[in-house]
Amino acid sequence: MKHYDRSRKLCEWERLDEWRNKVRASLAANESSRISPFHLLSLPGISAAEQRQCADLWLLARLAASQAERDDLAFQFVGPARPKIRLGYLSCDFHDHATAYLLVEMLEAHDKDRFEIYAYSYGADDGGDMRQRLLRCFDRFVDLSELSIADSAKAIHADQIDILIDLKGYTRGTRTEILTYRPAPIQVNYLGYPSTLGGDFCDYIVTDPYLTPPGSAADYSEAFAYLPDSYQPHGRHAEIGKLSSRVEQGLPEHGFVFCCFNQAYKIMPEIFDVWCRLLYNTPGSVLWLLKNASAKGRLRNEAYQRGIVPDRLIFADELPQIEHLGRLGLADLVLDTAPYNAHTTASDALWVGVPMITCAGDTFPSRVAGSLLRAIGLDELIATDLDTYYTLAHDLANCPEQLADVNRKLAANRLNTPLFDTLAYTLHLEALFQAMWRRHQDGLQPITIESH
Repeated sequence: MKHYDRSRKLCEWERLDEWRNKVRASLAANESSRISPFHLLSLPGISAAEQRQCADLWLLARLAASQAERDDLAFQFVGPARPKIRLGYLSCDFHDHATAYLLVEMLEAHDKDRFEIYAYSYGADDGGDMRQRLLRCFDRFVDLSELSIADSAKAIHADQIDILIDLKGYTRGTRTEILTYRPAPIQVNYLGYPSTLGGDFCDYIVTDPYLTPPGSAADYSEAFAYLPDSYQPHGRHAEIGKLSSRVEQGLPEHGFVFCCFNQAYKIMPEIFDVWCRLLYNTPGSVLWLLKNASAKGRLRNEAYQRGIVPDRLIFADELPQIEHLGRLGLADLVLDTAPYNAHTTASDALWVGVPMITCAGDTFPSRVAGSLLRAIGLDELIATDLDTYYTLAHDLANCPEQLADVNRKLAANRLNTPLFDTLAYTLHLEALFQAMWRRHQDGLQPITIESH
């Protein structure tokens, strides 16, 4: 699937049907160990059940290769009872990264009287402000970057971690394979990967009832650990830079600004068709996208083929987070992608006060934006099909009074609904960790648990 990975990053869509058919043929033949489960999250028409099957198959060869080493280690968990639950967060993103921006206020809010928190990092130390801030969050910060998978597992086990929390899944740079060695008695899939890890090495996935309804449990190898609102944390003290001007950002002084700062690989032809219809039927409007040197020309050509003058697509440079949040307020409406939704980019937009519409599907990654909108009381911006998505966006773009009503509601709800209530979120997450630990101590298997 290397060709597919390259094509999706370039927004080359001609072979999507061929790639989907190849995936399904491989799944049917139980031979998908070469297909990264991550690639299926953005492929239209792939179900959550197929995503799980791919994850299960992805693991087979890797588990076979490490079987002898894992058997030799065979970690046991008979450490002394402690007054605090020891949490270990595993990631390569403990620096200036979207996951870090989502997590940092929650980590700072952890109850140090009930929990010890350890970081296990295998990513770069960029020496930046976020790295320094994260270092202060943890009771212990361990750099695993020079260790092998097995030695990393040994280090985690030696620290007697009670609950190991993986923040990467099968995304770029992952070493989630450490979890297959079972260095901790409870292992959790959290935040970084919007799908199942497959296999039998991860006990829980932190989620919410909208993202993964109870009826979808068979599509996940992990038991559901339900938060009451959205699964995603986001700080309520994230600094917003000085509001830029339209001229500074290359935007027209007048006209409606549709915006999507998702990565180019999430843009699929069906959603792009809708965006171009919106541009065609909203005179003077533009579509503001995140700059991608490889995909920029391709997207402008696709717009031209749909009757849109290419310069109505405006491309934004990458900026530091604070500056990015400052310019984001220039957008009038964020348009979500499908079937792989906005994640951090969605909550960032809502944080700076820009409404967003989404089209919810049946998989975890296709319901993230809907989860966020529900947690901020804007359920009416969730569409269930692309026709409704188009109508919602068109009406907001062409009816100033309707958009003003939504903006007023977003402003009123921003700090008065669960989405940005970091302290309440942290308490709910800690309640889940305590429930996991109690079940383990009682010798009980993981099941769906809830925090109220």
